[in-house]
Amino acid sequence: MPTVSDKGRTQSGHMTNINETFTKRADAPEKGNKIHYDAAIKGFGLRITKAGTKSFILNYNINRRERRMTIGSHPAWSAAAAREEAKRLRRLIDRGQDPLEDRNKRKAAPNVADLFSEYERAHLPTLSKRSQSDQRSMWSKFILPELQFIQVRELTSNHIDRLHARVSEAGPTRANRVLEVLRKALNLAIRWGWIEKNPADGFRRNTEQPRERYLTPAEYERVFSALDRMPNQRAANAIRLLVLTGARRGEILSLEWCDLDLEQGLLNRPPHKSKDRKRKRIPLSDEALLLLKTMKEGATSNYLFPTATGTHMSDLNRPWTWLKKETNLQDLRIHDLRHSFASVLISGGASLEAIGKLLGHSQYQTTLRYAHLMDDPLRKAANSFSAAAGRK
Repeated sequence: MPTVSDKGRTQSGHMTNINETFTKRADAPEKGNKIHYDAAIKGFGLRITKAGTKSFILNYNINRRERRMTIGSHPAWSAAAAREEAKRLRRLIDRGQDPLEDRNKRKAAPNVADLFSEYERAHLPTLSKRSQSDQRSMWSKFILPELQFIQVRELTSNHIDRLHARVSEAGPTRANRVLEVLRKALNLAIRWGWIEKNPADGFRRNTEQPRERYLTPAEYERVFSALDRMPNQRAANAIRLLVLTGARRGEILSLEWCDLDLEQGLLNRPPHKSKDRKRKRIPLSDEALLLLKTMKEGATSNYLFPTATGTHMSDLNRPWTWLKKETNLQDLRIHDLRHSFASVLISGGASLEAIGKLLGHSQYQTTLRYAHLMDDPLRKAANSFSAAAGRK
């Protein structure tokens, strides 16, 4: 780089008035590059390469360091705009700031795309495969298209609110889940020292209406009758186990025989197959155990529900569509089997604590969603007082 004198002159350049006319007319050098320096703004210049590329630069000294930064290229930057920017930068330099250092720091600062990369590396492996897939979908479909180029430290509550509003168009509940994932990632960014405050804290959640769908005894009969007729009996057995255990779809489909203790009647779910990554020990009902022992007699794989490629079944989409049509229960979702399992147990007098353990909940608060279903058992218990007291 040419040396810069106190007056802004260089060994290769000369002083001139850099305006738009001069910039357009300035010729390219025969070799290398040539810099024309402005007569009024110290260190401000126009650099022209042999190929004719023109850009505005600023030379300056700060903390005994000689610096040169590119303001922008012509014609993307006009000479007038470059002059104003050079004046602004000179004011920063006079106050002791190093604009080139600031720019380099901004370039090196992680953006939201970098946040996802680190989140994917450090946090996603701690989740179940289903949760990993779901969260990757949230990032790729919603978060990254909107925010990927924004530096994490530049994120504001306005960015968060705009993202939430946009995702809300796809679904209010989905928007809440997406923002929860982003909020978790930003909490990790605080832990990593990237930021000091989480801009997603306190975002205004959409009102969610929990969907409550519970099978009636008559509907259970229709389901079991249709399962006996289902062409794919392997899939039928998977659905039977979903009904009899209240387990999640992924937990049943990924089952291996080593996860089961058929002698003790237990499902020993390892951490990597649990949603919360915790080991579970769940007792099985006699009916579920009988079904499993029958399946074991004809087992040819480590998986309970293997595919021809040696992996386990990944979904039940086609069998479930067939079942809904066969039973005329078009509004029934697979996850409703889990809710219905809890409903039946509560009707039978089971405690919330027992239901939580059977469902594999790690937190009691999760099971509390079923508390309202205990009205009838509690009413029966209250009525028993009248009967015992001779009031009926």
